[in-house]
Amino acid sequence: MNMSEFIMNHEVVIRLGFFFGILAVMTLWEIVAPRRMLTVSKVFRWMNNLGVVFLNSFLLRIIFPTAAVGMAVFAQKHGWGIFNYLRLPYNTVIVVSVVMMDFAIYLQHVMFHAVPVFWRMHRIHHADLDFDVTTGVRFHPLEIILSMLIKFAVITVLGPPVLSVVVFEVVLNATSMFNHGNVCILRSVDYVLRWFVVTPDMHRVHHSVEDHETNSNFGFNLPWWDRLLGTYRAQPRMGHEGMTIGLRDFRDTKRCVNLHGMLAMPFIGRITAYAIMSRTWEKYKEGH
Repeated sequence: MNMSEFIMNHEVVIRLGFFFGILAVMTLWEIVAPRRMLTVSKVFRWMNNLGVVFLNSFLLRIIFPTAAVGMAVFAQKHGWGIFNYLRLPYNTVIVVSVVMMDFAIYLQHVMFHAVPVFWRMHRIHHADLDFDVTTGVRFHPLEIILSMLIKFAVITVLGPPVLSVVVFEVVLNATSMFNHGNVCILRSVDYVLRWFVVTPDMHRVHHSVEDHETNSNFGFNLPWWDRLLGTYRAQPRMGHEGMTIGLRDFRDTKRCVNLHGMLAMPFIGRITAYAIMSRTWEKYKEGH
């Protein structure tokens, strides 16, 4: 059995092992050293947020049985993608593939804020009234399906090794739970960490109710894209304890936290000024 076959046969176990392991670590960390006081019952939020996770996992297994790893195997067998044409050292291809896939996720995240129909799907992630480890896995099923299709397209173009896709998927899931953690990190440690990985304090800014802060820090894993492309913001204007989490138009607990309300969110209301088109930051700067 070669490496690709081994990973294909054990991909679910590998991903579930990391998922529950990181979830356990972050849960304990949030209990021992929380960054903010929660505003909604943690048990109620977790039941609904994790309910979305299990629903998404079920749907993905039905619609895409082999997921991104299967697409990587298919591309490899047919010689599709840049890395199936270039003769580069295997370890180099692994690293470059992971970095390029992470950049694609950054661009996808920006797109989900920029295009009205995609923002409708993505709102469920931002409408969480609190910010903790389960926020990092709270996405609408339509967004999850679209995201998987985008991954298929990226894998087809790049032709990354199967191992790099597994590493990317595991790291992305792990860092998403980490950077959504309601955890305290010494500011000096956070300052160093955010040069290499998106930290909770860095990403929490992105979940601010203020539009100019929502439209910053799009990275999930690597922090470099925000710095290079001008979307980086170091701290929230009101501070991490004083900032409001969520969206202005979604403050009702039943709609924002209840599973039924979350699933209905893309179909509610009109979007006349969607997130990335906001000009409130320019207005703020002009007045100060």
